[in-house]
Amino acid sequence: MNYKTKFEACLKKVQKPARYIGNEFNSVHKEKTEEMVSFAFCFPDVYEVGMSHLGMKILYHMLNDREDTVCERVFAPWVDMEEELRNAQLPLLSLESHTPISEFDIVGFTLQYEMSFSNIINMLDLAGIPLRTKDRGGDDAFVCAGGPCAYNGEPLADVIDFFILGEGEEVNNEIIDAYKEWKNAKESRIEFLHKIAKIEGVYVPQFYDVVYNDDNTVKSIKPNRDGVPEKIKKRIVKELDSAYILDKMIVPFMDIVHDRMTLEIFRGCIRGCRFCQAGYLYRPVREHSVEKLVDTAKKMIDSTGYEEMSLSSLSTSDYTCLHELIDELLKITVDKRINLSLPSLRVDNFSMELMEKVQTVKKSGLTFAPEAGTQRLRDVINKNVLEEDLLRTSRIAFEGGYNRIKLYFMIGLPTETEEDVVGIANLAQKVVDVFYSIPKEIRKGRQLTVTVSTSSFVPKPFTPFQWEPQNRIDTLIEKQKLLKENIKTKSISYNWHQSHVSFLEAVFAKGDRRLCDVLIAAQKKGCRFDGWDEHFAYDKWLEAFSDCNIDPEFYAYRKIDHSEVLPWEHIDIGVSKAHLIKEHELAYSEVTTPSCRDNCSGCGAAGFGGGVCFE
Repeated sequence: MNYKTKFEACLKKVQKPARYIGNEFNSVHKEKTEEMVSFAFCFPDVYEVGMSHLGMKILYHMLNDREDTVCERVFAPWVDMEEELRNAQLPLLSLESHTPISEFDIVGFTLQYEMSFSNIINMLDLAGIPLRTKDRGGDDAFVCAGGPCAYNGEPLADVIDFFILGEGEEVNNEIIDAYKEWKNAKESRIEFLHKIAKIEGVYVPQFYDVVYNDDNTVKSIKPNRDGVPEKIKKRIVKELDSAYILDKMIVPFMDIVHDRMTLEIFRGCIRGCRFCQAGYLYRPVREHSVEKLVDTAKKMIDSTGYEEMSLSSLSTSDYTCLHELIDELLKITVDKRINLSLPSLRVDNFSMELMEKVQTVKKSGLTFAPEAGTQRLRDVINKNVLEEDLLRTSRIAFEGGYNRIKLYFMIGLPTETEEDVVGIANLAQKVVDVFYSIPKEIRKGRQLTVTVSTSSFVPKPFTPFQWEPQNRIDTLIEKQKLLKENIKTKSISYNWHQSHVSFLEAVFAKGDRRLCDVLIAAQKKGCRFDGWDEHFAYDKWLEAFSDCNIDPEFYAYRKIDHSEVLPWEHIDIGVSKAHLIKEHELAYSEVTTPSCRDNCSGCGAAGFGGGVCFE
């Protein structure tokens, strides 16, 4: 069926039709043949969010570089477009060829944020793909998912045929190869899943039985099929320089969230902040060489025309050859007036030299994340940043001409007191005081803006705080109010996250597969785009929990004993449970753990081989 006429009619009735037209510069268009494997790469949010995601860009081009594979993009249609699609009885279509995604061989979602789970259900519903694995037959697409939330994908276990745990460059190719073999052998659907379940990094939920105790905790998680591992080990790329390198990017017709070139400089993190899931999931640290990065940057500049390049990592200033890299990049960016952007900088190794380099072409605002307002609480979370580090860095920035600084904090952290909350306001005030302590001739009449942003702490799997309860909603609101009341100057602006959204994020972050019924019930009630304030419908979510006879507070507000079987107990990220328990105990002793470069803490990540690991 040709959907073109109906689809084009929909475009005339929606805001931002550029989200749906495709054909951008560097997008890939292939003539699909019967022998080719078709992969629909789905991002469960709008185009401008999804097109800012580096992982999608890497895997999209990598899969399309295979002659036997066609990969097309799919984004969640905004509410106006969804209404038009449903009114016109059109299914969800891919961006490149406007093909129904139900006609693809594999439909893959990236799980970046728990509050996008309802969009996954909605996209499958729009596509006409049966929502549950058990209801899909031989002609239906296989539905898979990867990304950080896939490490505890249990709330989607009845929906996703298989999860890809870890980095996708190698494992995705192995899955495509296995699919071709399976298709040629004309075997059953279950045989394909059994075949790929033996690939390291692939988790097939239906091959594992979960038994619960009378108190609703997990009793056991065991394989129910021969030949599948008891623990599913994540997959990493051991040598980044020899892996697939992204040296071209799609250039959208419209503004997107991160509208620039992105140069990934390394993976992993040496710091071990106890709240940070990414810091544990992506161990061990592996770096690209300066030579490879400069060569990639040249190709990216030639293929995109962007005027800004961002260096991507969890902690950019921890790249061992950062100054050398910036020197080399400046040689190829300054003359072309391309700005270098360095997000994820730490206040404890920021220097005047680094600042002068990054503002060679353009000066933008600076962002730092002290995370907590007092040294005691920063020690609890193992931030390993001192107040004097922030104030020293602020002075360097102000003397260098900056007058805008963003500070990120969390509220609701374990052991937090009112003093810690007020400490955020006090610390921001000290930054303001530093600015006004600088001689007027240096300030040159500039007005200062310090933006304080707080997110609510969400205990995440595979962190030392995975056993912690979340603060109750009313407690978080009280803390937000307390902080706001203690900000005394107009130079400081305060932004905060909705605590109701953070509550649901905690529920699904630590949830089990019984929550799948809730997700499906919520989608039927109209829940979608839950990460967007204007569409978040908390009352509908509470109705869905009630209809399914599930208490969400069981997942968010309960302190968990170290001996309890966790819903993600059968997943192996390389960091041992013993290490996480040790770090949890050190947090309550207010004892910090040095970075991996200073002293190995024996987390277990060295078992993966490769990388910069000092174990």
